[in-house]
Amino acid sequence: MAQQTAPASQTLSRGIRLLEILADARTALSIDELAARLGVHRSIAYRLLRTLQDHGLIVRDAAGLMALGPRMAALAAGVAHDLQAEALPELTAVANELGMTCFLGVLDAGECITLVSVEPRHAVASVVQHPGARHPVTVGAPGKAILAQVRDEEWPADVSSTLRDEVARIRVDGFATSHDEVIPTVQAVAVPLQLRGQRPLAIAVVHVATDLTDPQIAARLRESADAIRASLGA
Repeated sequence: MAQQTAPASQTLSRGIRLLEILADARTALSIDELAARLGVHRSIAYRLLRTLQDHGLIVRDAAGLMALGPRMAALAAGVAHDLQAEALPELTAVANELGMTCFLGVLDAGECITLVSVEPRHAVASVVQHPGARHPVTVGAPGKAILAQVRDEEWPADVSSTLRDEVARIRVDGFATSHDEVIPTVQAVAVPLQLRGQRPLAIAVVHVATDLTDPQIAARLRESADAIRASLGA
C-alpha cells in the first residue's frame, strides 16, 4: 500500500514565512505591512504574530512595529555551533581591521543565508547584516562565491550566461564581488569557504565605501577562511 504524504501545516508555514519576511526586511514592520506581504487578512497575521511573540521569536516596540526577537539569536546559535564558535574570532578580527561588517553565508535551497555576522567595533557607520537574512544565491558576492562551489548541473535554472561567465572568473580569481545587487549603494566581497561535512559557505564583508581594493579585501578574507579551516581540521 502506497504511503500518503501528510499535508503541510498552513499555520506553521505562514509563521515561518513571517520570520523570513522580518529577516529580509532589515527594519521593523507594522502588522498591516506584514499581512500584506504574507497575503493574508490582518486578523490572521495578528494571531500568528502573537504566537511568535509569546515564544520570544519576535518583539513589538512602543509604536507597534514588529522585529525579530532575541530568541531567534539563541536558536541561530545552535546551528553549526562549532563552526560559528570557531569562525567568530576571525569574523571579529576582519570586521575591526577593515571597518566592515563581516559574516558567514551558507547555501540553503537556492538561497544564501547569513549564519553569523559581526559589525566593526569603532566604525563611524557600518552595514547591518542580520543572521537569518537571505537572498537568491544568484546575486550578491557571498551567493556567487557559494555558487562557484556548486556543480553547474546543480545550479538554479535561471542562471544567465553572464553569471556563468562571472562564476568561471570567480573560480579562477578565488573571490567574488558585488555592487548594489542586494542592498542599494552597498558593496560586498566574498571568498568561498569549503569545509568537510558542511554545505557550501562563504566568508564576506559588506561596506559602503573604502580605500581598499577588492583583491586586498579578498586576500584578508582568505586568511580568515584558511584559519577557520585549520581550526576545524578541515
